[in-house]
Amino acid sequence: MTLTYHTPLSPDQQRAFGLPETWPLALADRVRFSELDPLNHVNNVAYLVWFEGARVTYFKHVGLSTYKNGEAEPRIVIRRGEIDWLQEMRADEDYVVGTRTVDYRTTSFTLRQEIWSGGTVRATFTCVIVLLMPDGSARMPIPEYVRERFHAVDGVERRVDAP
Repeated sequence: MTLTYHTPLSPDQQRAFGLPETWPLALADRVRFSELDPLNHVNNVAYLVWFEGARVTYFKHVGLSTYKNGEAEPRIVIRRGEIDWLQEMRADEDYVVGTRTVDYRTTSFTLRQEIWSGGTVRATFTCVIVLLMPDGSARMPIPEYVRERFHAVDGVERRVDAP
């Protein structure tokens, strides 16, 4: 299989890579030499960079931000994050980062990300994202169109307590 790097993978491409389930957003890339540590495996911080790149792309696809200067968009803040490094990775491995929302509240949502390579999950990251007003003065409610996407695309169950 030929992977297209840095471009969202279709469900068929995700299955061909060996993912057991498809993700609303999945991005492929390859481990670079600069991401290795002295033990010749991927440095822990590289995983965080990979998760961040997929998160930014996800936020663009969801419609939360264009990341252009001067746009009145919400401030997107990670309030809490938890990472599990499950299996080492080495130079030149192809990998896919999957990203989806798994829950939400009025002004925050929980994002789940996984890195897959060689048919196994190598690392997971779960974080709580909070939306703030563009000036940072207060929390901002998740826009309705974003909540609808969480349901329709990410498969989040509808909340009875949501606005």
